[in-house]
Amino acid sequence: MATDFELLDAWKGGDKAAGNALFQRHFDGVCRFFRNKVGEGVDDLIQRTFLACVESRDKFRKEASFRTYLFTLARNELYAHFKRSHRQQERIDPLVTSVHDMGPSATALVAQAKEQRLLLEALRRIPVDHQITLELYYWEGMSAAQLGRVLDVPEGTIRTRIRRAKSLVEAALRELDASPEPLRSTLADIEGWARSLREVVEAERQS
Repeated sequence: MATDFELLDAWKGGDKAAGNALFQRHFDGVCRFFRNKVGEGVDDLIQRTFLACVESRDKFRKEASFRTYLFTLARNELYAHFKRSHRQQERIDPLVTSVHDMGPSATALVAQAKEQRLLLEALRRIPVDHQITLELYYWEGMSAAQLGRVLDVPEGTIRTRIRRAKSLVEAALRELDASPEPLRSTLADIEGWARSLREVVEAERQS
C-alpha cells in the first residue's frame, strides 16, 4: 500500500487517482472532527478542508505527517466557520469559548447510551481547543507530539492540556442535570466512554 507521502507526490505530479485515494483514506477522520462541533454544515466544512488541501498541497513540506497537516487545515476551517456564524461576538477565544457558548445547537451525533450522550454534551461545554485535544487523542489516537502540530503548541503544553481538559470534562459532567447512575458510570470510566464515541460517529456517518 502506498504511503501518504507517496500518494501526495503522485498527486502533485498530476495523478488524480492518487489524490482521490489520499482523500478516501482520511475522509472518516475529518468527518469525525466536525461531527460534535457543528450541527448543520458538516459536509460543507469537510469540502472546505479538502479544498484547502488541494490549494495548498504544493506548500506542504513534509515536516509533519500528512494527517496532522490535514487536521490543522480542518481546525482552521472550523474557526473560520465560527467567525462567519457568530459575527456578533467580538472575539472567539478557543481556549475559553466552548461550542455550547456559541449557541446550544444540536450535535450531529446521536448516541444510544446515556453515558455517551452525557459525555458528548460535556465535551461541547469545554473550550474548543480542549475539546479538539481530547477528541483527537481518544478518537484518532494522536500522540502529544502530533497534537502539538495540529494545535501549534509545544508537546509539553499538550500534555498539560490533556490533563486540564479531562478535569474540565469531569466538572462539566457534574454540572449537567443527569441521573445519578449514568453520571457515576460516566465519571468512573471517562476514557473508556470517550473511546467508545468513535463508534457512535462511525455509525452516524454510515446511517
